[in-house]
Amino acid sequence: MELRVDRERCIGAGMCALTAPTAFDQDDADGRVLLLDTAADPEGIREAARLCPSGALTIVN
Repeated sequence: MELRVDRERCIGAGMCALTAPTAFDQDDADGRVLLLDTAADPEGIREAARLCPSGALTIVN
C-alpha cells in the first residue's frame, strides 16, 4: 500500500487523526495532517482515506 498525503488540499478536519491516531496527527501550527507511521494501522489508514472530507489522503495500490 502506498499512501499519498496532500497537505495543501487538507482542510484540517481531523478525521484522519481520529480514525487512525497511531498513523496521523494534526500540525499544531496549521491543523493540517501529519503522517506519523504508514505501517502503524493499515486498516485505519484505509478508513481515514475514505473518510477524508477534502480528499487529501489517497491510497495507491
